[in-house]
Amino acid sequence: MSAETPAATGQFTRRRLQFRAWRGTRPFWAGLFVMFGGVPIMYFPYAHLQLGHLTLAMSTTAGAGSLIIGVLLVVLGISLWVQKHVRVFAGVAAILLALVSIPVSNFGGFVVGFLFALIGGAMAVAWAPGAPPEAEPAKDGAQGAGTAPEAAAPDAAGEPAPAPAAQDADTAPLMPADEVGEPNDLSGTSPANGANGRHSAG
Repeated sequence: MSAETPAATGQFTRRRLQFRAWRGTRPFWAGLFVMFGGVPIMYFPYAHLQLGHLTLAMSTTAGAGSLIIGVLLVVLGISLWVQKHVRVFAGVAAILLALVSIPVSNFGGFVVGFLFALIGGAMAVAWAPGAPPEAEPAKDGAQGAGTAPEAAAPDAAGEPAPAPAAQDADTAPLMPADEVGEPNDLSGTSPANGANGRHSAG
C-alpha cells in the first residue's frame, strides 16, 4: 500500500457525494428509465437472432419509425438530466412515444422498452423539486417575557434598590362611592343618573 491510498479513498467519497447531490436535484431515475426504454425499441427491429444455422431477422417494415422513436426516447432521457424544467413535457412525450411504439416497433421492443418508457415518463411527470432547507433562527440573548426582571442598579449607599413590586388588587386605590356607577347607564334605575328610578321618555 502506498501513501496515496487514503487520498484516493477520500477522492472517491467526494465524487460520490457530488454525484449524489447532482442526482437529487433532477429526475435522474426517470431519465434513466426513459433511455433504457429507447434502447430495445430501436435495437430489436434491426437485430438478427441466430438459431443454429438459421438466421431469424426481426426487422419490420417500420424499422425507420422504430429507430426514430428510440432515438427520441434517448434524447428525452438526456434532456431530463440536463434541463429539469422540461420534465412535464418530456414525461408526456415519453408516454406518447411508448404507446406509439406498440404497433410500430415489435410491440414496443417486446414490451420491455414500452414498460421502461412508460414508467420513466410517469416518474418524470410526477417528479417535483424538493423545498430548500429553512435556515434555523439565530439564538439571541434577548430576555423572554416570562423571565424575572433584572436587579435594579445600586443606589449611592452601595445597596441595590428594591425592584418595583407589581401592583395587585389589594393595594389599588379605591374609587369614591359616587364614581362607582357606570356613567353610561341609561336604564333609569340607577339613582346616580338623576332619574330616581323612572325611565326618561327623552
